[in-house]
Amino acid sequence: MLSTVTTLAAESAEHGDPLVHPYVVGAIALALLLALLLAVVSFGGGREHS
Repeated sequence: MLSTVTTLAAESAEHGDPLVHPYVVGAIALALLLALLLAVVSFGGGREHS
């Protein structure tokens, strides 16, 4: 698996085009963080403050 990723990264570096567009990576990271934030807020929403 790691060798495949390394090979793909090396081939991508030769051509100069990114394998995955940076905006796609950013959108996925943003969606993941927002989902985690929503989970934390919904989990702690019904609890009393201590």
